[in-house]
Amino acid sequence: MTITEVTTYPMDLLLLADPEEQAIQAYITRSKCYVKELDGKIVGTYVILPTRPHTIEIMNIAVEESLQGKGIGQQLIQHAIHTSKELGYTSIEIGTGNSSIPQLYLYQKCGFRIVGIDKDYFIQHYDEPIFENGLQCRDMVRLRQFI
Repeated sequence: MTITEVTTYPMDLLLLADPEEQAIQAYITRSKCYVKELDGKIVGTYVILPTRPHTIEIMNIAVEESLQGKGIGQQLIQHAIHTSKELGYTSIEIGTGNSSIPQLYLYQKCGFRIVGIDKDYFIQHYDEPIFENGLQCRDMVRLRQFI
């Protein structure tokens, strides 16, 4: 598994997880971005951002659509947890939409616990409505893990 830090961001992948480039631009320059390569091609990415003392957040995690469900997302999350711990953080957080059912399952499977809900987050912060799995993405589900 080759996961490395990069300074050139794979925007096409980042947009899979966050559909507004403006939102990504708001945090990407203050973050660390990592990519997973397979046969010389970037197939996954994640972005971590320090948010509070001792706390870091996974701001974006994405896997090429044709490779989703093959364990790459779990590898990226485990790498993010390990990297964050090495950087001295004791808590890692991630947020996702109420309609992001596979992601909620994956994050909990990786040890994250739900700690809160930001009601109407996606209604207030995004220009266009987001729909996933037949549901409108309205609320941000916040999860945390102590590392």
